[in-house]
Amino acid sequence: MKLFKKFAGTLLIAGLIPALSLGQEMSAVETAELGVETLLQTVIDSKDFFLSDRERYFSEIESVLTTFVDFEAVATVVMSRYADSATDAQRQRFADILKTTLTRFYGASLVSYNGEELVFLTPGNPSADPKADTVVGMELQGDTALRLQYQMFLNENDEWKLKNLSLAGINLGRQYYTQFATLMSQHGNDIDVVLNNWR
Repeated sequence: MKLFKKFAGTLLIAGLIPALSLGQEMSAVETAELGVETLLQTVIDSKDFFLSDRERYFSEIESVLTTFVDFEAVATVVMSRYADSATDAQRQRFADILKTTLTRFYGASLVSYNGEELVFLTPGNPSADPKADTVVGMELQGDTALRLQYQMFLNENDEWKLKNLSLAGINLGRQYYTQFATLMSQHGNDIDVVLNNWR
């Protein structure tokens, strides 16, 4: 099964299998597992570029993340109560900004990965609703264990996608929301100015 998933992940990245047809056949856990295993393999294959050609390294990471992360949903999570007052264009622009932000944060965090074992954790209190958001926990084991949590949701195409991520105890959605709310306060709740000043 793992061999199939890695093969399917390679084809998915290459655009040889439509994401929709693969996504509909997979559970939240299987989608997260395929995504993170493909991502870790990409880190190993591309890590030499981190020093020699950093933009290429991040481009490789982004190409994997876009297969299982819904960046528009991430943007809505980060905007939180401000999302309703944002236009579609503003939400899309913020999704693109967060794609770059998350790619660089996640890619830099994983660059020291050297093939340590990835263990998926037993979920606690799973929902009886098969379509409810699902938190998938995993841990990279080694000298220093790195724990990750993916919050997966079922989109309108019945595909499981990631909309929030916790890495080493840092809830990125919550952290970025604090940053967004602070900027909104500083700039008179002008979303365009906030996006112009996002770092």
